[in-house]
Amino acid sequence: MDIAKSEAWLERAQKVIPGGVNSPVRAFRAVGGHPPFIRRAQGARLFDEDDNELIDYVCTWGPAIVGHARREVLDAVKARIEDGLSFGAPTAAEVEFAELVQKFYPSVELMRCVNSGTEATMSAIRVARGFSKRDLLVKFDGCYHGHADHLLVKAGSGAATFGEPDSGGVPAGTAATTLTLTYNDRDALQKLFADRGSEIATVIVEPVAGNMGCIPPEPGFLEDIVGLCKKHGAVSIFDEVMCGFRVAKGGAIERYGVTPDLVALGKVVGGGMPMAVYGGRREVMEVVAPLGPVYQAGTLSGNPVAVAAGKATLGLLNDEVYTKLEALGARLEEGLKKAATDAGLSHCVQRVGSMITLFFSEGPVRNFADSAATNTEHFNRFHRGLLERGVYWPPSKFEAAFLSVALTEDDIDKTCAAAAEALKG
Repeated sequence: MDIAKSEAWLERAQKVIPGGVNSPVRAFRAVGGHPPFIRRAQGARLFDEDDNELIDYVCTWGPAIVGHARREVLDAVKARIEDGLSFGAPTAAEVEFAELVQKFYPSVELMRCVNSGTEATMSAIRVARGFSKRDLLVKFDGCYHGHADHLLVKAGSGAATFGEPDSGGVPAGTAATTLTLTYNDRDALQKLFADRGSEIATVIVEPVAGNMGCIPPEPGFLEDIVGLCKKHGAVSIFDEVMCGFRVAKGGAIERYGVTPDLVALGKVVGGGMPMAVYGGRREVMEVVAPLGPVYQAGTLSGNPVAVAAGKATLGLLNDEVYTKLEALGARLEEGLKKAATDAGLSHCVQRVGSMITLFFSEGPVRNFADSAATNTEHFNRFHRGLLERGVYWPPSKFEAAFLSVALTEDDIDKTCAAAAEALKG
């Protein structure tokens, strides 16, 4: 695949943007090679600066569940733009948007719009601390909740030790208020609450992990988080920025029947525009200013153009969409399994709804350590082979892939054929 123009753009970008990209994984350093610079997108296809056509399984890292440049969404955005881009004032549209979100997530009694998943999780944690009047945050190794200082933390030496900064620029004192546990480890979670339950302000979790590959929760894991928080006066937070509206119409809350105190939503909720939401139980959310003492504000929060895109996208999500996504996902899952089996490679495919990962290990992959131990060389060969054959797959073994309803069975079959060829090479 010729990417001469993209390579030229990367060289130019590196002179003015760190690494030439505005988010690290886009640099392709985990898989080698250079990233294609995308010029436009339509349906389930991306088109780069060299006019290569790519079947897309990144979907803007999740938002493009109805496909790129969907006419209903574009029309809604164009109509909104004609009346102005931003007002910094209340609008009727943001009320309608919140009411629509509530139809998907009935447990979200009060919500606040923000501009990114990082803002949503950061704000939800602040609310949880303000409500509980405690400081300690519990997260799980491998779950990514945005780039706020207290979330860029890696595990310490033990199962529940204080965290250490996982990024330059994060003060050790900030990281010291975060405790890390292993994802899906119910025993460690129960022990931590038994030892320090009265100090814990909140537990935040990706109910379906997507930042160490697609890893589902094991039976009882989510129930323990919510139940232990309730028992000890802490606040439970589901980070559904990635899995929200993806694993079911009502996200992980609907799929697993477990309701946390707060939820963070992003990606799909904004239809491709900078938009996210945090909200939940009325009693907890009433600590947010102007009702309470927890301050959070944003000039562009509830931006009318983003609200229009979000409303239009959510308005397209019906039962038929999820039936099709499930069928396409199952077809892709079986095709990837066959490709890896025929190539004689250890593997497992893990999928929840329209999130999917091909791991190169026997599996199951239950947590970050399991994910890290999968075969990187095989994944990189798989990724390069797909790209050469016109398939755009996430450029890291730690990132889940996504399906859109714009995909066809023929697209899936082409992808599986490309995977079979890539893995034989």
